[in-house]
Amino acid sequence: MGCVDRYGLPLTGGADAVAAYNRGVGNLLRLEEGSLHAVAASVTLDPTFALGHSALALLGHEMCAPVDVEARLRAARLHAQRGTERERSHAHAVDRHVAGDRRALVDHLARYPTDALLLCAAVPTIAFAGVTEVPQDAWAVVERCAPAYGDDWWFTGLLAFVRQEQGRFDEAMQLARVSLDVEPGAGHSAHARAHAHYETADHAAGLAWMDSWITGDGRSVDSLSHFSWHAALHELSMGDLDAVRRRYEGQLRPHPSMGCRSLVDSGSLLWRWALTPGSTDVPGVEEVLATVDESLLRCPASPFVAMHAAVVLCAADDAEGLSTLARSCDGRDDPVHREVVAPLARALRRMLAGDPSFAADALAVLLPRLWRVGGSDAQREVVEETRICALLRAGRFPEALQAVDRRLDRRPCRRDEWFRTYAGAGADLAGQALTVTSPPATETCLEASGDDAGPA
Repeated sequence: MGCVDRYGLPLTGGADAVAAYNRGVGNLLRLEEGSLHAVAASVTLDPTFALGHSALALLGHEMCAPVDVEARLRAARLHAQRGTERERSHAHAVDRHVAGDRRALVDHLARYPTDALLLCAAVPTIAFAGVTEVPQDAWAVVERCAPAYGDDWWFTGLLAFVRQEQGRFDEAMQLARVSLDVEPGAGHSAHARAHAHYETADHAAGLAWMDSWITGDGRSVDSLSHFSWHAALHELSMGDLDAVRRRYEGQLRPHPSMGCRSLVDSGSLLWRWALTPGSTDVPGVEEVLATVDESLLRCPASPFVAMHAAVVLCAADDAEGLSTLARSCDGRDDPVHREVVAPLARALRRMLAGDPSFAADALAVLLPRLWRVGGSDAQREVVEETRICALLRAGRFPEALQAVDRRLDRRPCRRDEWFRTYAGAGADLAGQALTVTSPPATETCLEASGDDAGPA
């Protein structure tokens, strides 16, 4: 076929370089290990291969890969001049995306819908934060590209993820299964299925399927910790805290190669576990902090990572770190950093400073706009749960009950029932039999008296 990408678009580069690039993009579309190595090999084989440089810059910016992003962008701009119009547009779209201007990427996809790498980057999924602030805009990008893909297994999985975000869970499950029948290791399709199980409270079946996929068809997935995180969410929801501990010890304990996933997966799980009524001996986040680059905590590139940095700094009781993060976000060009993450960091700092009532009110203001940071509802729930904790610390039990009941209206959850029992006990006893403390590493941040506030 000559030098073309996986969907037939021409590429200006040596044959070996193009083959390595296609291999890397294929790995990324499957979420398999090796995407960074293969794309890096493409520019080693042909240093003038523009799209290889652009892809490296994109992976560095979005996935915290160890890449000199600015150097790769400069190389892409230089070498794209000898490429096709599509390649020049692709390089320009990545360049502007990294600079915070996401419109160029959306415009590019309107002209070249089968540029799968950039379509993947446009939609908030497990690999990328997306390029639109309004979820409906991302959905529209996918829908417009649909005719160009037909029954392609990767696009079917991407569409499955969109459908679950739209609350069309039966369709999402069907599309995910169709994709996985063709490509059993398809990470995006498995991710869509994981969300469909979780959002419909299908915890037992979802956990059983996820465990079998993690150790079977999905064992070579690059972001396997995120699927382990999904399994742990099922276990938390069912109230099986012993299983959560085993999951953390066996699959989610941080290590340096996890990069920002230490924050997003391990760190957020530890905090949500610590918030759970009745939890004990929850590991601290010191291992998370020891395995992530300092820049991820002080000046994260994306609002999504910055949100998780705020959560982990809160779990670490690091008020000064939260102040630094807030100042960093205040100074960013991206309005989501300034308008969402900076206030989040300040609210969490006030909670650590002993003003949970202020924190609860500030988080209530933020929750309706939290979707702007990207990611999924399941990930952003950590802020909602933190607000419930703040309300309980402040003794505002009726409001905590209302917040928990709204969650239970969405789906049944044993853990939320524990929150409700805890809040109800506080309301009944006017706080006299309830002590809410800061979250030391070995205790839950909520300590309840009585046998029915948590697991036996």
